Amino acid sequence: MEVIPSIDIKDGRCVRLYQGDYRKQTVYSDDPLSVAATWQRQGGSRLHLVDLDGAAAGRMVNLDLIAKIIERLSIPVQVGGGIRSLGTAVELLSVGADRVVIGTAAVEDPSLVKALCQEHGSGSVVVAVDARNGQVAIKGWTEQSSVSAFDLARQMSELGVLRLLYTDISRDGTMTEPNFAANEALIRETGMAVLASGGVTVLEHIRRMASTGAEGVIVGRALYEEAFTLPEAIAAAQEAY
Repeated sequence: MEVIPSIDIKDGRCVRLYQGDYRKQTVYSDDPLSVAATWQRQGGSRLHLVDLDGAAAGRMVNLDLIAKIIERLSIPVQVGGGIRSLGTAVELLSVGADRVVIGTAAVEDPSLVKALCQEHGSGSVVVAVDARNGQVAIKGWTEQSSVSAFDLARQMSELGVLRLLYTDISRDGTMTEPNFAANEALIRETGMAVLASGGVTVLEHIRRMASTGAEGVIVGRALYEEAFTLPEAIAAAQEAY
């Protein structure tokens, strides 16, 4: 299982939100480029970047900064937040993003996801299933949809999507524990590759998530607050096999 450090960008800074609430943020660095370089230097095999401003605005806001981070690194970078059009997704891929993470548009404009899979390959697309009480939240988690997490996953699979990013919003940034049962059920019922996000606090969470069959786990706040180091997390994921 791949351990993927996360950088959430808001106002040009590296932050973490509590349960996706923009009013409850902690700033960890004013220099996301330096943080990204640190995660690569410490052994990260991939980086997860989120444009929080973009997610709220419905368009990419920090594209220039994201492009600089991608250019600085040699490891693949997946990017989400505010990707609501085919043009934006293609622009990110053109500046070197390895994968684009589609959330709101997967619910509101599934044809965008289908076009991306057909024109750029399913490997370049990750669909974010951001769930609150089993229902998908959209627009930077500020609105609740009527679509269930499992229904969205099945629909995306039919469109050619291979990989999901599942986040239990109630666990995100809380330093509690991941929703292991939901991740395991999603993997079992869809047969898709799942990246798990939200609530990772201790190394045992990494080991346990690996046992669910998750392809990867996104880690943010625990790394910034030094609950464990990235090399320790990578080693824990490898121990589970």
